[in-house]
Amino acid sequence: MNLEIGGNAALVTASSSGLGKASARALAREGVNVVINGRDGERLEDAAEEIRAEATGDVVTQAGDLTDPDDVETLVETTVDEFGGLDHLVTSAGGPPSGAFLDTDDEDWQQAYELLVMSVVRLARAAEPHLREGDGGSIVTITSRSVKEAIDSLVLSNSVRMGVIGLEKTLSKEFAPEIRSNAVLPGPHETSRIEDLVNQAIERGEYDSYEEGLADWATNPLEKIGDPMELGDTVAFLSSPKAGHINGTAIPIDGGTTGANL
Repeated sequence: MNLEIGGNAALVTASSSGLGKASARALAREGVNVVINGRDGERLEDAAEEIRAEATGDVVTQAGDLTDPDDVETLVETTVDEFGGLDHLVTSAGGPPSGAFLDTDDEDWQQAYELLVMSVVRLARAAEPHLREGDGGSIVTITSRSVKEAIDSLVLSNSVRMGVIGLEKTLSKEFAPEIRSNAVLPGPHETSRIEDLVNQAIERGEYDSYEEGLADWATNPLEKIGDPMELGDTVAFLSSPKAGHINGTAIPIDGGTTGANL
């Protein structure tokens, strides 16, 4: 399917690995010019080379910390300077530490809020005037299925990510009709993070093989773990005019794991 976004400009944060990288890759394959971001410059350049191998759009790197307001401003400015505008914003961020409620302190909560919520607040604020200038701006926030159904030992993700969904829903009204805002709620996908966790479990003797360990993450009706590109392709679709009447939604991409009816 031609998503009709070739030549557009996008900023994808936390895209040196994982679901952010998959989203940048999907957009770049559609001919979108993409700025990718991460804190580790070497890892970021490696990701850029991987994406460029199949991109039909340009790929530019910009290192930065999403909890630093100045770095956030620079990300948006770099995109506009490089490509002459900004059509699509995709926000992603690493997850906060796991743990039960009584194992977290005020600093943990404040850091999680800065990373997960304030990064999106600052990105949306800086991007808004540029997104309005095009023919159809879009924001897609990558959060977690934990906003639909609380996950054990993930109190920070369960609680703080809800603020991102409230923000996304608000922006879908305040920024419309020029800008559409949506969210995707991923369950487990076979990212480098999952690969590392499985390999560590193998070293501890919990599994005999990688396939056995990975199977434990595939606890959904489809009986398989997600491919990051399945999420990336969904993000690209939501950014396109093919999804022109989708606004203010939060779409689980978890193989049907979530038990909530809505």
